[in-house]
Amino acid sequence: MKLDVKELWHGSHPQHVLRMEYTEIPFRCDGCKEAGIGIKYSCDACCFDLHRNCALAPSTITHPFYDKCYFQFYTRPPGSAMRVCDACRKDVLGFVYHCTGCGFDLHPCCANLAPRLEDGDRSFLLCMKITSSCHRCGLKGPGWSYRSECKNYNLHVSCVKELLVESWQAMYLNLDKEKVRDIQTKIPSLRGTMQSHQHQHHHLQAQRARLGKVHQCCQIAGGAIRIIISAILGDPTAIIAAVIGGFISK
Repeated sequence: MKLDVKELWHGSHPQHVLRMEYTEIPFRCDGCKEAGIGIKYSCDACCFDLHRNCALAPSTITHPFYDKCYFQFYTRPPGSAMRVCDACRKDVLGFVYHCTGCGFDLHPCCANLAPRLEDGDRSFLLCMKITSSCHRCGLKGPGWSYRSECKNYNLHVSCVKELLVESWQAMYLNLDKEKVRDIQTKIPSLRGTMQSHQHQHHHLQAQRARLGKVHQCCQIAGGAIRIIISAILGDPTAIIAAVIGGFISK
């Protein structure tokens, strides 16, 4: 990963320079089409945004999980078939790292997930396969996960992304309807999770029940969850992650 620069030219948006900004409002990355928050590279004139990891993505990478693979950066998924990120199991809709030989795909932010995280007291390891049930969904399932070194706590990367959506929804339900509609339009993956005020009460009850599944894990590993969120967002700072992590752990 290149060092941060204040502004840059990017081939996906050759019309204008992109400037580094910091936002607390969720945005849709115009590169990978995934949601983001925190540091981004933006063209305000065109409402164009890129994750830091997408803006500064090298043309080729390797990954320790795939020691025989050579990943090439693509601005759009190769081929005509629908592709899925092998880390988070989400659809690949834009920027992606693809191995032609083996067929594996990684979102740029997923490709940059740290192999080991520390929350001060415990260590969490990035695992290609989960060996025991995820503390959010209760399943083993495919996709990468973070597992505590003691092997008692597991969280799918995909489940952390879903926790982010639920957290954003709860924070933005109190905004005016125009702002909620604007966020839904810019980030389609959040559409359908943000409910109208008419359904707010029932939704928040359901949300608390879902969050209750990870309450114990969050209490024990709240610091690590904040770091995981920061890594998934491609944001090297932990400010936004701390805000969302604090909400999750309540």
